Amino acid sequence: MTGQHHKSCRIYDGDGDSLMTDQQLAERLVLLPDAPPSSHPGKAQKIRIMWGQHLLDDLLSGRYRSLVCAVNAQNNSHGIISQLAQLLPTSQWDAKSITDYAKMFAHHESHSVLKYDMDSIEVLALLRPSHHPHLTLSDISDGFRLVTEMVERKSSRRPVASVSFLGARANKLVEMDASEHEPSFESVLRAMHEAGYTGDVYPSPWMWETAPTSVFARYPFPESLEQMRQGGF
Repeated sequence: MTGQHHKSCRIYDGDGDSLMTDQQLAERLVLLPDAPPSSHPGKAQKIRIMWGQHLLDDLLSGRYRSLVCAVNAQNNSHGIISQLAQLLPTSQWDAKSITDYAKMFAHHESHSVLKYDMDSIEVLALLRPSHHPHLTLSDISDGFRLVTEMVERKSSRRPVASVSFLGARANKLVEMDASEHEPSFESVLRAMHEAGYTGDVYPSPWMWETAPTSVFARYPFPESLEQMRQGGF
């Protein structure tokens, strides 16, 4: 009976279901559940991965109180923080003032997370170290430890969302200092989660074209993935 119900389930009204089976659709995701629904969910905190959702739209609609992204002390005109400042009518920040503020902390030898108060949204910006031409996974790890402490100290910063840092123009993310290669999305999520972050993460829109590679909506990923990598089933 359950199987019959699943086969007859319709998603869209009218001819929507048949129209939406076109395999030529440009942006496609194959989303897998990481575990069956349960009336006794686990206590382990996970990162939600917001596949197919528009970050700026969700920020402007008031779904989040804080945003985690990156800034540098040279030029942030192409960063999401400048886009957000431009879209918020009550924000007094712009690309120049965002960069000027970052320059005040550029001499710090330790990692810094700068706070930009944009009225309804507080941006927690990982400052790219001045001696790093790009962000590294180590910078992400250190930055998110600070972000986690800041969110824990001030609960009003929740709910919090973060960019994926992949495909960035203003603050490119690489695996290590001497590398020009971007890390995998899984590596970025691991760095965030091990630093204590359990908010939401928005993949870059270009990552919506991952099909036929399947994706999960939460991290850590299920143990079955590691079993498959090791040759098990």
